[in-house]
Amino acid sequence: MSTPGLYAVSDLHVTYVENREITESLRPVTPDDWLIVAGDVAEKVADIQRTLALLASRWATVIWAPGNHELWTVRDDAVRLRGEERYRHLVEVARELGVHTPEDPYPVWNDVVIAPLFVGYDYSWRVPGVSTKEESLRNAERAGVVCTDEFVLHPDPYPGRDAWCAARAAITEARLAAIPDGLPTVLANHYPLVREPTAVLWKPEFAQWCGTDLTADWHLRFRATVMVYGHLHIPRTTWHDGVRFEEVSLGYPREWRQRGSGTPAPVRRILPA
Repeated sequence: MSTPGLYAVSDLHVTYVENREITESLRPVTPDDWLIVAGDVAEKVADIQRTLALLASRWATVIWAPGNHELWTVRDDAVRLRGEERYRHLVEVARELGVHTPEDPYPVWNDVVIAPLFVGYDYSWRVPGVSTKEESLRNAERAGVVCTDEFVLHPDPYPGRDAWCAARAAITEARLAAIPDGLPTVLANHYPLVREPTAVLWKPEFAQWCGTDLTADWHLRFRATVMVYGHLHIPRTTWHDGVRFEEVSLGYPREWRQRGSGTPAPVRRILPA
């Protein structure tokens, strides 16, 4: 029998029928496997709840970190909450299903602390030579790159998504610093903690919606064995400062079809390596 493992996936985007069918086919290898879900399950609360419930019914433990799509307030969602209130509502939805969230005590898997994070972006990953957020957004618009977040991801009660990011980074940093010295971690955030993975984006202007400089040394300071993320829809393994980074997204159907490998199997084994 296989050794129980820690697995991860992100960007299931179950609003798409093809992705929903793939998600419904996902199963653990052993009854004791754990699963990290690193955001962008869906936009509507009902779809998020249904998907997390399905995964929680199959994996021994499910750990969820929100993506930007979960935080969208879209017109046809029965739940009209915005910003922090929407996030807190999703936390309660996950908790009712037994799913671990960034607001819960970090679970420990084989002496490794699994830390789901909710840290957004603050427009600090600008293209070289651009000095302000405002200029960066104008450049992106001229390049035809405008993230939908600008219209449907509301930062209430914060004045902006960058202010919300700063608040979340401070809260999260304090929690990570409280992990006992010597314990290794798996850090799971929707966005990469370092900017380097965004270098392969076709549109470099999009990087400003992909993370923050505030987290640039967290993988070292907080003893990450692995850093798990999604959002970029470029599944791959990279190494930064000797730490393994795993981008584990499924992505949109048009994207995974272009990879040419048939129906994808998006869940990736994180540990044991």
